[in-house]
Amino acid sequence: MKEKTTTLRYQLFPRSVGITDELLSIVKCFETVHEDIKSSGNKLNSDGVLKILRPHFEAVGCKVETGKSKAEKIPVPVLFGLNNHIDKSFGADALSKDGKIVIEVEAGRAVMNYQFLKDIFQACMMHGVEFLVLAVRNSYLESDDFQRVHTFLETLYISNRLALPLKGIVLIGY
Repeated sequence: MKEKTTTLRYQLFPRSVGITDELLSIVKCFETVHEDIKSSGNKLNSDGVLKILRPHFEAVGCKVETGKSKAEKIPVPVLFGLNNHIDKSFGADALSKDGKIVIEVEAGRAVMNYQFLKDIFQACMMHGVEFLVLAVRNSYLESDDFQRVHTFLETLYISNRLALPLKGIVLIGY
């Protein structure tokens, strides 16, 4: 059996740029609560992880989803219609104060159901978003989900066959 990773891991893609202070403050939120959310030793779903992270995200100025009802979600505009009416938006788990960083926290279905791909697509469509912070479990059902998404992103950025409209993606493994 493969040894389970118990440390927080993160990587900014593309790897040719350094992480900004604002992105680092979000990573530090995960570091602060890592013992409570780490993959080994808990069965938290993504809402459970987000609930633990919420006060820390709010402390660094992020708006955070508080539930599943329309009023509790964080809508980020995608399409605008007549009179600047928002015709389409996607929900985010959290959004930076300036709207440039969207945060998605995933748990078990991150890789198994390819939720990470949907998160990347939606972040690319969101108006004004420059960075995606994508958090996945380090391990789930004997799979190293962080490494699987890392390999995917590494291939995406190195191959240079698909250019994303984002300045970067921060992958966090918890």
